[in-house]
Amino acid sequence: MPTPQNALKYEVEVSEKGSVEVPVPYPVGSRVVVFVVEENDNAFSDLASAAQTSLEFWDNPLDDEDWNNALSRVTSCSSQSLSRI
Repeated sequence: MPTPQNALKYEVEVSEKGSVEVPVPYPVGSRVVVFVVEENDNAFSDLASAAQTSLEFWDNPLDDEDWNNALSRVTSCSSQSLSRI
């Protein structure tokens, strides 16, 4: 099983030489993997849009009815199962 790894996030500016420098908490000589992604000016607009559309998913009367009645169905099934034992 793979060992879980912690990810570090840095927001930095590219220097005039076209490079970036970030301090890392690893020993000298450690091998690391670096992903570089240009920051989007509207980075949070996508998240806000996703959050709003996700809320619409939860506003579903059929789903609400199923979830609101789920506990009574589980309790009913458990009672029936126990009576068979």
